[in-house]
Amino acid sequence: MKISVCGKGGSGKSTVVALLAAEMRRRGYKVLVVDSDESNPGLYRILGFHTRPVALTELVGGKKNVFQAISGKSEQETILKQEKIAISDILPEYIVKMDGIGLVCIGKILESLEGCACPMGALSREFLKRLYLEEGEIAIIDMEAGIEHFGRGVETSVDSVIIVVEPSYDSIELAGKINELATEVGIHNTSAILNKVNSEEMGLRLRDELSRRKVDVIGLNHYHPEIFQASLEGVPIHGREVEEEAGKIVDSLLKKKDLLEGV
Repeated sequence: MKISVCGKGGSGKSTVVALLAAEMRRRGYKVLVVDSDESNPGLYRILGFHTRPVALTELVGGKKNVFQAISGKSEQETILKQEKIAISDILPEYIVKMDGIGLVCIGKILESLEGCACPMGALSREFLKRLYLEEGEIAIIDMEAGIEHFGRGVETSVDSVIIVVEPSYDSIELAGKINELATEVGIHNTSAILNKVNSEEMGLRLRDELSRRKVDVIGLNHYHPEIFQASLEGVPIHGREVEEEAGKIVDSLLKKKDLLEGV
C-alpha cells in the first residue's frame, strides 16, 4: 500500500507520517517513507535519522534534467528507466535505513531563484508509479502542503490518501477539497486524521464539519506536549498515549483497506 499524507501547511503532516511509520513497523511491516515535501527540512530527524539521504533529483543530474530523464531521452542510466523499482534497487546514498524504516527524499528547494518545484512533483509521480512493494512493505509519502500535488498528478500513483486536519476553518475546507480531488483521480480510500485536538468537544465539532463535507474520519491525535517537545528538538516522538492513538488509527486504516478490497 502506498499512502499519501497531505493537508494544510502546519497541520502536522510530518508528525503523522512519523507516527504511522513507527506503528506500522511495530506491527512487522517494512516501511519506506518518501519525503516529497520540497520545503520541510526536518522529517528525517523525527524519524530518528542523523542525516537526510541524497535527493533523488541528484540521481538524474539535478532538477533541470528531471523531465528528460522521465521521458527517457537522458543518456544517463538511472532506476527511472526501470518499469518497476523495488526498494532494494535504490542505491545506498539515496536511501537511509534503520530498524525496518527507510527514507528517500525527492528533493528540496535550496537556493533563491532556482525555479519552481514542478520537476520534483513530476519526479514524485514517476517514482511512485514505478515503486514496486513486496508483501509486507508499505510506503508512506509526506506530501507538500496544499493541493498542488494533485495538479501534478502525484496521487495517480498512490492507493490511499490521508488528510491531516487541525482545528481551523482553512484546514477543514481544504480537507473537503482534497477529498473531492482524490475521488476525481479514482482513489476511494480517503480518510482524515484529526490532529492537535485539545478537547472532546473540539473533536466532535471537527467530525461534524468533516461529515458535512463527506470526509471520513479514522482517528485523532490529541494535543500532546511530548509531540511539540519532540518537534521542537527534532527527535523521534515517544509516549504511551501518543502510540496508543497511532495504533487505533492504523487499526482503522487497515480495516478500511480490507473492507474496500472485499477481504
